[in-house]
Formats: sequence, structure tokens, C-alpha cells
Amino acid sequence: MEYHQDRFDDYSLMIYNDEKLVALLPANRDEKKIYSHQGLSYGGLLINDKLRLENYIEAFKALLIFLQNESINELHLKKSPFIYHKTLSDEISYVLSALESQQVSFDSYFVIDNVLNYQPNRNRKRAIKLSEKQGVVISDDGIDIFWKSVLEHNLVAKFGVKPVHTIEEINYLMEAFPEHIKFYSAKSNNEVLAGAVLFITDNVVHFQYSSGTEDRAENGSLDALFHFIINKYQHKKYISFGSSSTDKSLKIDSGLAYWKESFGARVMPQEQYAIQTKNHFKLDTIFK
Repeated sequence: MEYHQDRFDDYSLMIYNDEKLVALLPANRDEKKIYSHQGLSYGGLLINDKLRLENYIEAFKALLIFLQNESINELHLKKSPFIYHKTLSDEISYVLSALESQQVSFDSYFVIDNVLNYQPNRNRKRAIKLSEKQGVVISDDGIDIFWKSVLEHNLVAKFGVKPVHTIEEINYLMEAFPEHIKFYSAKSNNEVLAGAVLFITDNVVHFQYSSGTEDRAENGSLDALFHFIINKYQHKKYISFGSSSTDKSLKIDSGLAYWKESFGARVMPQEQYAIQTKNHFKLDTIFK
């Protein structure tokens, strides 16, 4: 995370049982609040897969007491989506309920489950065939052109913002993690029509950035690109299409949601909760 360390007051923590590391919390501080790191796409408390529920609760209580002693009033915690879990693990839901935590954001992600059964709908199939007639081909180069001419252009025009990452940061990350960050483009006559930056983990291929030129509906370029990536990574358990929320709330962009659903994706939430550190005592009564 050091590439954007100037944007955050890092407050990442490690939790030990005696001398054994049992949990990590990537985090940053903003005055009297701690955030599950705002520079990460997803996050939360990362735990050792051998940690029992009772030990998990002890660790979480120790975390809250530590934060309270450091004059931190609130912990804003992202609930890590289950698709990123390597094992069945949802202790955090129990703890959040016991602490009477308040949900502060609800982001809507669309995800394809079990892509071996991937089946786009009639509209997507029509767009994919159109891309073949238009001579659209898939490549793994052209990220600089895509970033400047397609992605940044579209984000500024539609939302008045630039991508969270700069092209220099993405190129740095791709060089640092060549197996976990990939880029693919859709081209015609050597012109970049669409592109996608992927973040790849053990279970998930996540579309971190994707966009197409204004005529993408006329040439099917973005549809062809998604179709190629979904098929290429069908050995992965999940394909995450990213957020469809308009403002990190229950409001969803209907057109974007339909487009993702037409590939077979279904909605999955990413929630964030505010926890009062003083409430650590509420964990004392869970085990009798």
C-alpha cells in the first residue's frame, strides 16, 4: 500500500496471542476514528483460519480496548465479502450484532457464481456476434491509451471525477504483482475500443476498472471483452463485476445492474459498520 501512503494516516494493526500472530487489520486513522483501510477495494479483519470463535471474540475485544486506550472512539469496519474467503468464516457478523454496530454504507456488487455454467442472455449474445462482424479482437496491451482516452474521459464526462488510481500507480502495481493484476483491451483496426483492469485472487477475478468508447454499443467491444475474460477465467469460483451503487448506498444504477445481470451476475453486498470502541464489554456475555 506504500504507493499511496501520502493520502492516508496509516494505522494498520497486528493482533497476537502470546507471540503468535492471529489477525491483521489494514487501517488508517482520521482524528478519533479508525477506518478499515480506505485505500483498499475490500478489507476487514484478516484472521488465522485456525482461530476458534472464542479466541476471535477475545482478539476483537482486545482490539477495541487498545483503540479506546488510544483515544479512538469509532472503528469503521468493512465486512469482507464472502467470495474472498478461503474458508467458511463469518464470525464478524456475530460480533457486529453483539456490539450493536451501526451500518454506515451498503455497496452493491454483481457477481457470477460458478462460471463453468456461464450463459449470457440473448442481448449479450447479439452484441458478441456484432463484435465479431466488426472485427473486434482482444489484446493484453494498450493500457496507457485506454486510461487516458477511454477511462478518464468517461469518468470525467459522466461523474466529473478521475480514477482513484493514476496510470503510473496502476503500472507500478502491475509490475509488482504480475500474476494478480492484469489488463485486457478490445481493439478494432488497432484502435482501443474498451479495456478492463482485473484484480485476481485465489477465488475471484474482479473488474477493478472497465470502460468502453462512446460507440461501444455499436461495435459490441465491451461485451466481447467481458465475454473473453469470463471464459478465460472460468476456473475461478467467482467473477466480480464491481460496484453498481450510485453513492455507496442502497441506490443502484438500473442500467448498469441490468447489463451485469445479462451476463448472469447476481447482487452481493459489501457493508461497512461503525463500532463504538467503548462497547467492548458487550462481548463479555457471549460465552457462558
